[in-house]
Amino acid sequence: MSASSPHKAAQDETESNEKPVRYIIQNLERTYGVPENRRASDPLDMLVNIILSQATSDTNSDRTFAALKKRFPTWDALLRARTNTIAETIRAGGLANQKATVIKDVLRQIKAEHGALDLSFLHHLSSEDAARYLLQFRGIGPKTVACTLLFACLKEVFPLDTHIFRILRRVGLIPQKCTDARAHEIMNSIVPSGKFYSFHVNLIRHGRTLCRPRDPLCERCPIVEYCDYGQSAI
Repeated sequence: MSASSPHKAAQDETESNEKPVRYIIQNLERTYGVPENRRASDPLDMLVNIILSQATSDTNSDRTFAALKKRFPTWDALLRARTNTIAETIRAGGLANQKATVIKDVLRQIKAEHGALDLSFLHHLSSEDAARYLLQFRGIGPKTVACTLLFACLKEVFPLDTHIFRILRRVGLIPQKCTDARAHEIMNSIVPSGKFYSFHVNLIRHGRTLCRPRDPLCERCPIVEYCDYGQSAI
């Protein structure tokens, strides 16, 4: 018998994970509800907002984004500003110098390529093409891309944050040692259509309440029967 091809192995991996993924999503929705994505929004606003959210709380990032928009009413105004002025405006969100550089570089490249600071064309691209476009920017990784496309464009792309990585490793849906890009690739292939937003939001809720970094409450976990870590802990 010939060895399985890489494509066949990937297909087998997807099929073997599909059934437990559906049950995991179902149990999480029974516990936390069925979150619904908001209406589509401006992709460039969302991209900048997601950049600002890195390594800080949601509250801090929202305040920082509001401060940025108040100081620079248009993205063209921000592009004309000095990087240190941008950094000072977003200082409260942390990593201000790094984020200011990334944001200004992204805006500069968009302007050079399209003549206008507008990413609305992403709404009309496939998920794959839209992700490929955003990944060309320095400082923009898979999570930032996925969040932008899921939240602003309502595309079926799955973002992974710290909570989600922890839970998926414990459950066994992604390997313990896995790159960020590979983890996103795996999840994009196994999450059922229509459940990307719900699964993402509920995994974050689950990670904050029960599947905590330390002392996870496995005895109360709604998905413990599908969890490698949980089965060994109870």
